[in-house]
Amino acid sequence: MLFSELGLGPDVLRAIEDKGYTQPTPIQEQAIPCVLQRRDVLGCAQTGTGKTASFTLPMISILASGRARARMPRSLILEPTRELAAQVSESFETYGKYHKLSMALLIGGETFTEQVKKLDRGVDVLIATPGRLIDLFERGNIMLNDIKVFVIDEADRMLDMGFIPDIERIVSKLPKSRQTLFFSATMPPEIRRLADAFLNEPVEISVAPPASPAETVTQALSLVHEMDKRRALRHLLQTEDVKNAFIFCNRKRDIAVLQKSLERHGFNVGALHGDMVQSKRTETLERFKQGEITLLVCSDVAARGIDVQGLSHVFNFDVPLTPDDYVHRIGRTGRAGKQGRAFMLATPDDTKLVGAITRLIKREIPMIAIDGLETAEFGEEDGTSRGRGRGRGGRSARSETRPPRGDREERAPREESAPREERAAREERPVREERPVREERPMREERAAREERPVREERQPRESLAAAESRRSNEPRRGGDRDRRRRRDEDDDDVAVIGFGDHMPAFMLRSARPRPSSQTEPSQEG
Repeated sequence: MLFSELGLGPDVLRAIEDKGYTQPTPIQEQAIPCVLQRRDVLGCAQTGTGKTASFTLPMISILASGRARARMPRSLILEPTRELAAQVSESFETYGKYHKLSMALLIGGETFTEQVKKLDRGVDVLIATPGRLIDLFERGNIMLNDIKVFVIDEADRMLDMGFIPDIERIVSKLPKSRQTLFFSATMPPEIRRLADAFLNEPVEISVAPPASPAETVTQALSLVHEMDKRRALRHLLQTEDVKNAFIFCNRKRDIAVLQKSLERHGFNVGALHGDMVQSKRTETLERFKQGEITLLVCSDVAARGIDVQGLSHVFNFDVPLTPDDYVHRIGRTGRAGKQGRAFMLATPDDTKLVGAITRLIKREIPMIAIDGLETAEFGEEDGTSRGRGRGRGGRSARSETRPPRGDREERAPREESAPREERAAREERPVREERPVREERPMREERAAREERPVREERQPRESLAAAESRRSNEPRRGGDRDRRRRRDEDDDDVAVIGFGDHMPAFMLRSARPRPSSQTEPSQEG
């Protein structure tokens, strides 16, 4: 079948011819006529099969007649990531270049000013991420009362990113009489329930088993130790005919580490993840598409919907945490009928994750060996590692001396009372000579011994004070001042000072009493 047989307008067909396409893909062949008939569509197809054109081409034909009003777009397309939203906007510019349709792209990381100006002029096509759309709606810069066509693209990714509550809120603001298009590469039960709530008697289109990789992608798996992963990746990059490649990591901090490692070994590499500012993300992706960057170390932000023409390889440096992400990652290559290659590096601790992937795609991934590196062994399905792993964290390294789980359960419990010499003989370690143990004495006997120790004689500081007082008493009195000082000293003898012992300074034994001055004393003459 040809595009000209699908019922598209002449201007759209001319733009398709300029692009060099003549025959639609299976999903396009089935979805485009249904969209043109204004039916709700639930489409599920492999990634890289042309789902974006399945709704952009008929939407351009539908919106060709009519005029948008200020702040009231005529159609709305929700995308999970900024990169995917920008890619859909490029598709509209490509296929709608012979139409006068206006378009606005609402994504985070950009200023509100330019986006609000476009909305004030009125747009026919609004492409947005859920977060930025809700922000503008709450500011009163946009109204959704005139939406004719509503598209949710990559619905399963929306679920993974936690956008479902935002989507439900957005749908509550849309008119009831609308056309809704639902597209996804996988169809988990949660997405099925969401589609049943949003769609009205939809046409279900499934051109391939859900979550199945394309046949044009050659897959391979290498099982190595954790500390050998970078060396294994460099070996694959040097031995494979890599034109350009995505290298996926699970964590953002690992992206920077791997990028610097590859740069030190002379590779032309860039990085892409969600914490980068939007301008830097757009610039990096554009440089990769233009061939200025050969390798792109990225997170799963690049795993959905991003179309890079002629991507030759995909490397999973980390095994994806969810099996659906594996399908989307390797779907970046082998697109549009071209051949692609996908490699995954796994460790013994990834046994459970690899098992989930093979169950999802219903096939075993062929294993390959890396020259010069020791091939590890898979552990048990519950994640227990086997083989002589030397990876970080110590789990693989300890597995060298541990028996399998079944053997550990059958072993008799260790005898704690066995002599140290016997335990050391089993462990083949020399026995350290033990120090003689001091004979223990009963606690009561020790206390009694402590109480019977002779007490050191304490010095008697009172005797020196008494002698000084006797000397002062034999001296002749010299007026009332001396009598007052004597009475003060006698009072000080009764003061008990605790905590200073024999080293109590003499001045601290005197009480702090104000000493009357000579001017205030009454005159004896008077």
